Amino acid sequence: MAVAARRYGAHVTITPTTTPTTPSFQRPRWLIPLVVIGVILLVVVLPLVGTYNSLVNKDTAVDQGFADLNVQLQRRYDLIPNLSNAVKAALNQEQTVFKEIAEARTRYGGTASNDQKVAAANQLESALSRLLVIVEQYPVLQSNKTIQDLMTQLEGTENRVAQARRDYNAVVTDYNRSIRRFPRSLIAGTFGFDKRPLFNLSTPAAGAAPQVDLNLTTTTTVAR
Repeated sequence: MAVAARRYGAHVTITPTTTPTTPSFQRPRWLIPLVVIGVILLVVVLPLVGTYNSLVNKDTAVDQGFADLNVQLQRRYDLIPNLSNAVKAALNQEQTVFKEIAEARTRYGGTASNDQKVAAANQLESALSRLLVIVEQYPVLQSNKTIQDLMTQLEGTENRVAQARRDYNAVVTDYNRSIRRFPRSLIAGTFGFDKRPLFNLSTPAAGAAPQVDLNLTTTTTVAR
């Protein structure tokens, strides 16, 4: 309010002074929900994503391990008929073994899933062991260069199959252990990460050569 006063014949206007006030700071309303969302992401979502990605990597490693193993199984699959035909040409007996090999190869070639391939590979391995016993027992077969070359290739393949099987079982074991541990077991169950089977021999005797009756006193026909 202006105050007018006359002093010494002069007109003086006095204006009262006011002290400026500082406006109070107000937080934006959207800030608190944003902070809450950020905390949820850090505490819940990010560990969940990390665990899921880890399980995906392990599951992929299992598939890759079986793919590597399957390469060696396929090589064995391709070598066996050559060896079988060579032995059949040199020795006209033990037709049961050749039939088992043919059936095992047919079953392996028609498999689709990894579990079916494991079972078929075990059957093929058992039939192969019987064939190798025949080769070892007959000198006429051991002196055949074609058979010996195929045996050498097959021996190298068997070593690679054994190593690939160990590598595959190692990644499967690591994967299976991961999906059983808490809290990964909850995430694994939610997103369908199921237990994967190991590539084990179907029976304890499957890895050993079975006994075959090779009594040379029986009537047999040997191709010379």
